[in-house]
Amino acid sequence: MRRLAGELGITAMSLYGYVPGKAELLDVMADRAYGEISSRRDPGPAWQDRLTALARQHWSLLLSHPWLLHIAASRPLLGPNVTALYDAELAAVDGLGLTDIDMDLIVSLLDDYVRGTARGAAEAAAAQARTGISDQQWREAYGPLLAEVVDPARYPTAIRVGTAAGAEYGAAHDPARSFGFGLQRIIDGIGAFINPASR
Repeated sequence: MRRLAGELGITAMSLYGYVPGKAELLDVMADRAYGEISSRRDPGPAWQDRLTALARQHWSLLLSHPWLLHIAASRPLLGPNVTALYDAELAAVDGLGLTDIDMDLIVSLLDDYVRGTARGAAEAAAAQARTGISDQQWREAYGPLLAEVVDPARYPTAIRVGTAAGAEYGAAHDPARSFGFGLQRIIDGIGAFINPASR
């Protein structure tokens, strides 16, 4: 609060006239950030496309504002922009024969996945920023050492798959590709839940 007040050129005490404390300030900041997501209720495309688009926007938002990942999601923010996202996600699966609880659980599943993968991607970006070494540079530097200490006869599948993945990604991991792959599997799973006959 003191630092923010200093940046605004006001006293910390005058800042408390707008927000009672740090927690409330973070809530306001987070809700404002969530305003970057285009969460209008779009009746046009299929539910899969709407949920996918919202999940991708949410993931991008969390990567551009990684501090949002440090705000506990167990008690949802109550601001209008966060509520608009929740409403748009629910609207995407409304009218598909689901109960209200099933709809909420689907949205929670999707949001938990988005937050988890965004946390991993943000940690990878932070590691690169902290060390000044890209994932590709790390792989090039430590790959030979790994080859010396890992016995291919003992871990044949890990060596084969790890080598193929490293060659494909140019790194040990591709967070964006992993996110897209997992998101599609979740959307497919939600589809199977909605329409068991399609399994």
